[in-house]
Amino acid sequence: MGDKSGGETESEPRPDWAELTHECLTNILSRLTLEHRWTGPMFVCKPWLQASRDPCLNSVFDLENRFDSAAESARWWTPDFERRIDAMLRSVVDWSEGSLTEIRVRHCSDGSLSYVAERCPNLQVLSIKSSQNVTDQSIVKIASGCPKLKEVDISYCYEISHESIALIGQKCPDLRMLKRNLMNWLDPSQHTGIVPEEYLNAIPQDADSEAAVIGKFMPHLLHLELRFSKLSAKGLVLISEGCLDLEYLDLSGCANVTSRDIGNATANLKSLNDVKKPNFYIPRSVFHTERYGHWRLYDERFQTDVFRI
Repeated sequence: MGDKSGGETESEPRPDWAELTHECLTNILSRLTLEHRWTGPMFVCKPWLQASRDPCLNSVFDLENRFDSAAESARWWTPDFERRIDAMLRSVVDWSEGSLTEIRVRHCSDGSLSYVAERCPNLQVLSIKSSQNVTDQSIVKIASGCPKLKEVDISYCYEISHESIALIGQKCPDLRMLKRNLMNWLDPSQHTGIVPEEYLNAIPQDADSEAAVIGKFMPHLLHLELRFSKLSAKGLVLISEGCLDLEYLDLSGCANVTSRDIGNATANLKSLNDVKKPNFYIPRSVFHTERYGHWRLYDERFQTDVFRI
């Protein structure tokens, strides 16, 4: 014990954070955001790392806010970034020990999604926007391995076909929300220099085939998004005939359907209370005449008071 008269003070006991019980640690860590858990507590000590990996903290893996809060970067479309996302997703799958119910990521691959399909039977939400290397190979496995899916977002995933979309409908009877939005192919300038050009040019052309399987195998859908789809009036009818419970339908940017097409097709949807129509304005100067000469046809088809092409 030091002599206070000599200027020394008795040191106060410091809390030993490493001695906190596992239950106490997980309670504390549950109050942190995912980002804070991954960048801080995991590196404090072994008990904190173990607590961060507790299944109760890894039932949801949501990076969407992180992506939304930052400007889209060309780096996100690189193989290195995809490997990082895959590694994070695999880690969470392992730590969840089968309790993972929600995944919201971007730029993952077939490999990590196949891993999810094998180990996450309780998954209810799968959002994998902008995953350029996700194909039918992994989606088929997801459909079989994750039958409790209620919400699926495969927007901007151009390697997924109507065949695996059909399987999702067949194997996941609780599905209520499907998002199958495409990038703005009418004016892709917002993506130029960020998204690889070959990917921008690979926009799916089989929208009516997708519409057919949606109408046939997803009868309980409540929410459907098809922004900038190349859907035709025929495809829209197939959806409206099969998805009678629809409450929300987003057709923003769907240049091949008119207001009249939408009105006729949705007349029988009694629960539909919100329809986003493809109202847009595209200056002719944006397009080269040789490539977009078909817009003359749309001038005649579209109602000029709604569509100003």
